[in-house]
Amino acid sequence: MATAAAAEAFSRRLGAAVRGLSGAWYGRHMAAAERAIGARIPLVDLVLEVRDARIPATSAFEPLRRRSPEEPDLRRLVALNKADLADPSETEKWVAFMKQRGCSCVAVNSHSSEIIKELLNAVRGRIREIKHGVSDCTGTVLLVGIPNVGKSAIVNAMHQIGRIGAAEKGKLKHAIVSSHPGETRDISGYKVASHPNIYVLDTPGVLSPIFANDDSGPRLVLTGAIKDSLLEEYEIAQFLLSILNSRKEYREWDDLNILRNKSCFADTLSTRSHHSKRQYSSDHTQDFIVRGVRQALFETIANFQGDLGNEDDLRRLIETQLTSLQNAFRLSAESSEVMSKRVAIKLLNLYRTGRLGHYTLDHVPDVRQEVAA
Repeated sequence: MATAAAAEAFSRRLGAAVRGLSGAWYGRHMAAAERAIGARIPLVDLVLEVRDARIPATSAFEPLRRRSPEEPDLRRLVALNKADLADPSETEKWVAFMKQRGCSCVAVNSHSSEIIKELLNAVRGRIREIKHGVSDCTGTVLLVGIPNVGKSAIVNAMHQIGRIGAAEKGKLKHAIVSSHPGETRDISGYKVASHPNIYVLDTPGVLSPIFANDDSGPRLVLTGAIKDSLLEEYEIAQFLLSILNSRKEYREWDDLNILRNKSCFADTLSTRSHHSKRQYSSDHTQDFIVRGVRQALFETIANFQGDLGNEDDLRRLIETQLTSLQNAFRLSAESSEVMSKRVAIKLLNLYRTGRLGHYTLDHVPDVRQEVAA
């Protein structure tokens, strides 16, 4: 597809910037965490690998890549977290693909108690299977993954639900949850179930300093696995817009009156409670601002006379969009550099909280192709 080919130019540019960091995110604390995780893997009953549902292959935990993909990995369960931010149809395909490859996989939204209960039941079932059906036993689960995939949010939710189910008393432990990568520094244990007793060890995120392919770096940056501060937010926003412009989801924003009515109805319901605006995880942008952003993006694409398959034309469209978004975000006049950074940060935040749509960046490979599973 010509449009996708033009968008690849922005991916290559951002990928070059990531390679130029020479693995700057992989400091001594991350290297130490990787060694500690490696030492514990043989000692636990189950490894719960958390991936980002938007990038199921790219967010694979490198130390766990299997040596023998033909054999089912009975001691590993993969959770595709942030499924609420990904394309649902693509997530279903990924879950089916992983299972076909012999790896148990579930789609997860760490903010949904019902889904966390399902995950907890899956963990219980796997522990019982490993323990040969013995209920009066203790199982240990090692929670691993790259930075910012939501490991701590999952363990907090599992810990809380598990304690309620067991009617246990005492102080509730909380893992540190942040929208920024690298906040968890130590390995901590949490009891999440009884009969059998199950303890989950939450670990720091570990991201390899070297990637398997050139597409990995940009996708990890866009989804927040690598800190924005290591790069230029403006370049990340350009990459994001190249993706939005090459997909068809923006066409759903055509009927802006319907969107506006739906949002106004939601605002009315929210006002009846305690707030006059809906709150999204890590984002407090008011709905009318989000509608303005969507409208600005839709109108710039709809009115664009160039060729989206041409790299120069696509770049021109993206620059027009970033300029238009200054008004959509209602930002005061500042220097162009400061303005560009503020627009980029706000746009990235809307994407990362799902308010610009649901995008899966890794596509399910052909079954004949080799992929991390």
